[in-house]
Amino acid sequence: MADVVDPATRSRMMSGIRGKNTKPEMMIRRGLHARGFRYRLHCKLPGKPDICLPKHGAVVFVHGCFWHAHDCGLFKIPASRPDFWRQKLLGNADRDMANISALESTGWRIATVWECSLRGRGEQGLNEAVDRLSNWLRGNTAMIDIRG
Repeated sequence: MADVVDPATRSRMMSGIRGKNTKPEMMIRRGLHARGFRYRLHCKLPGKPDICLPKHGAVVFVHGCFWHAHDCGLFKIPASRPDFWRQKLLGNADRDMANISALESTGWRIATVWECSLRGRGEQGLNEAVDRLSNWLRGNTAMIDIRG
């Protein structure tokens, strides 16, 4: 028997999922601020980057591994309605690539911090991720992908 959820119930379930100010995003923001970086939040650029650092010509995306179909241990297509989820999540990943291309074409430097880089190793994982991000911001490399 297939899982059937009426649209009103699905809407209530999905309303609890945040798109801004997520726990991983807040962790990265606190770490950057503690290292002296000042930034803007959720700029009106393609993909609405989580953190914008105009002084450094850089944007930072903090991605959840599930919602952005990351190829790590935290991502797994749900067993219920797998076709729906595959289409939805791979669509998110395709949209991410299009947004990155649009940002690159306008000269922005792009960092992606994946949830898996912050989970499982506690404070050491967070410090390592923020250190790598800080070093990248001070450099001139176009892109960085911080993963677990």
